Amino acid sequence: MNSNEIHIRDPFVLAHDGVYYLYGTRADDVWGVMDGFDCYTSHDLDEWEGPFEVFHKPAGLDADRAYWAPECYEHDGMYYLIATLGRPDGRKGVHVLRAADPLGPFEYITQLTDPGQSCIDGTVYADQDGKNWLVYSHSLEDVPEGDMDAVLLSDDLASTTGEPVTLFKASDAPWSVPVPFAKPEFGIDGPAYFSDGPFLHRLSDGRLAMLWSSWSASGGYAVGQAVSESGELTGPWTQYAEPVLTHGGHGMLFAGFDGRTRYALHAPNDPGQERPVFLPVKESDGVLTVG
Repeated sequence: MNSNEIHIRDPFVLAHDGVYYLYGTRADDVWGVMDGFDCYTSHDLDEWEGPFEVFHKPAGLDADRAYWAPECYEHDGMYYLIATLGRPDGRKGVHVLRAADPLGPFEYITQLTDPGQSCIDGTVYADQDGKNWLVYSHSLEDVPEGDMDAVLLSDDLASTTGEPVTLFKASDAPWSVPVPFAKPEFGIDGPAYFSDGPFLHRLSDGRLAMLWSSWSASGGYAVGQAVSESGELTGPWTQYAEPVLTHGGHGMLFAGFDGRTRYALHAPNDPGQERPVFLPVKESDGVLTVG
């Protein structure tokens, strides 16, 4: 099959040993009951095989919705799936799963974010000291300003250490606007912003860039760029005035086997139409240009 036949949201590509592994959210069930994650494989990003189920909800796991945004990382010979899972009460968290192979089967390990908070879209960032961080969205249900948070991970990626820090708020970005569905979907009175889909990238001048998603006035779901002037994850972070792209979101950067860097995202954001898209990325004067 080609990528136009793959119906997923929040695509993540692991390029490993000549194979592209594509993970994502099952778009058909994204707002309802969910129970697992799939993977597709390719050698050229054009023709794909799958889906292969890599994780299925085990008996006793108190999570039956919001199986979102799986990201796969190889670490010390094992593979870790960082993913959002939602409980029956609707509260979401970032969890970690583990397997000996990129195609699983993955076993459930634990929840990484505070169970008392609603958090989504975890990504792993290795800083210049070799420490791994979990970067994630502290969701608008808890924080109407849309916090982007981070917390240190243990050496085995199976737990967190220390307290979370807030990197920035979605409301800091000039291009981000309050979502139009805060009241009907979340019961929130007043303006509410969301942050999601973070991904970190070291720029050629040493600064640290983050591509992340929110709601824009021009095109709904969109991707913006923030830059840490210090080069450190803790910032300070500067938000670019305009989004990098609109009408799609929740992406990540990966280096292809041809040496080209691409941004994988789902587009459009319309229910039933979401497809993985792989766009070329260039850097010019400290700005990432996508597509």
